[in-house]
Amino acid sequence: MARRKTSNAVEILSRRYARTKKEKVALEEARAGAEIARKLHELRTKAGITQAELARLVGTSRTVITRLEDDDYDGHSLSMLRRVAAALNKRVELRFVSVPSSKKVA
Repeated sequence: MARRKTSNAVEILSRRYARTKKEKVALEEARAGAEIARKLHELRTKAGITQAELARLVGTSRTVITRLEDDDYDGHSLSMLRRVAAALNKRVELRFVSVPSSKKVA
C-alpha cells in the first residue's frame, strides 16, 4: 500500500527518522515543547512586553521566561503556563487529539 502524500514537516520527519515507538514519542514531545515555546513568545511580543516585564508580572526571573520560550526546553509546567497566561490576560486550554496510526489497514 502506497503512503499518502503530505506536506506536514513533522509527519515527514517522523516517517524518515522516527522508526521506533520511543523515537516517535521523543519527536512528538519535541514538537509539543517547540509549539509551546513559540506560542509563549508570540503572545508576549503581541502584548508588547519584554521578557523582563513578563517575568515581573509572573513573579519569576527573566531567565525562566527565556527558558520557557526556548524550543529545546522540556520543563513546561501547567502551573507556570497558567501564571504566564494570567499575566497576559489569557487562559490555558488543553486538548487531547488523536495521533496518526502507524498501522497499515489492508
